Amino acid sequence: MWSAIETISTVALVNAFFFSALSSDHRSASGSLPGQTPGEVLALIGSGVAVTRAEIARRTGLARSTVSQRVDALIAHGFVDEGSDAPSTGGRPPRRLALRIHGHAIAGVDIGASHCRVGLLDVSGNLLVAREDPLTIADGPETVLGHVERTLRALLEAADVKATRTLRAIGVGVPGPVEFSSGRPVDPPIMPGWHHYPIPGFFEERFGVRALVDNDVNAMALAEQRRAFPGTLHLLYLKVGTGIGCGIVADGSIHRGARGSAGDIGHIRVGERDEPCRCGNSGCLEAVAGGAALAERLRELGLEAAGSLDIVQLVREGNPDAVRMVREAGRAVGEVLSGLVNFFNPETVVVGGALAAVHDQLLAGIREAVYRRSSPLATDVLRIEPSRIGENAGAIGAGTLAIEHALSPAQVDRALATDATAV
Repeated sequence: MWSAIETISTVALVNAFFFSALSSDHRSASGSLPGQTPGEVLALIGSGVAVTRAEIARRTGLARSTVSQRVDALIAHGFVDEGSDAPSTGGRPPRRLALRIHGHAIAGVDIGASHCRVGLLDVSGNLLVAREDPLTIADGPETVLGHVERTLRALLEAADVKATRTLRAIGVGVPGPVEFSSGRPVDPPIMPGWHHYPIPGFFEERFGVRALVDNDVNAMALAEQRRAFPGTLHLLYLKVGTGIGCGIVADGSIHRGARGSAGDIGHIRVGERDEPCRCGNSGCLEAVAGGAALAERLRELGLEAAGSLDIVQLVREGNPDAVRMVREAGRAVGEVLSGLVNFFNPETVVVGGALAAVHDQLLAGIREAVYRRSSPLATDVLRIEPSRIGENAGAIGAGTLAIEHALSPAQVDRALATDATAV
């Protein structure tokens, strides 16, 4: 399936990223004013803080010749365009500098338990094209990643990336715990054969660019925060599908914890429930309210339900058992979420995943439990909403992760230095 979506507040998205790249006191890591390196100059341009050579010189204190050297390098390597005239303060109008949006491509890969979605984005986060195919993650990394590779090559060829764009980075989301520093899954329950598999190396060897790997829920949380809720600094994203997970945005950044397992709420015990869980424990949220568990209970009632999509269809058809189970699942999710709301105090909770397609029933149960069990102060400004990005959230979020790496000052400086050495 091929699709394209419109950019949502492209300028705002780009500005927000580059503002985050600048430190809070407008100084670089070395303690000097920002703009000392080409990557820091790009951050000033991209954030809108300085969009002419003269403004960069005033902002950084660099000599105009040094500014020209930095800007010319960014233009030569395709990061910046120098176009229409900026307002004149007397004399010849200065030329306005801007991030080159359309000269680069970023790949975003969303691997689920039973599907794979691969997308190409520009550096503003706009999804250019995407393709989704069914697959089974339990088939193992070589089979699954081989499929992803073929799909990505087909997209790159269709978009004629070599002629018009440069592939800068690849982002990948997978449905299991990931050690973010290495990009390797760690004992993922539904991913047999993936433990410590070097996913980044697989892509780097085949495409020659950096690959960043994260838990898929973190990627979805990033997509929602950056594109749908850019003014929200504290956000929780709940994925309710075959399994259940939570992505945490704290002060505008993904919070992964010490090793990358933050947000693994699917195995929190729900009350006194004793349903067996695939993790080996009992009463886990996933075993109580996950799509696989609900489908099994519906089959026991004689209904055809292989997974979450079948549950959604039954609810839409008005099946009373399916409606009741989804509402009860929402209450169980809300019981766990109420503790998170009290502890983390988010501004927004976004609910996505396959079961969120019937969000009227699911969110009713979630809201009922959260507002009953959370403190008034924690829920004073809280909003609980369905995903605004929808099925593309995983691919867009993984791509956003890659964009923020590719355009970071350190990576831009590294790219320019590597190209200079090659010459």
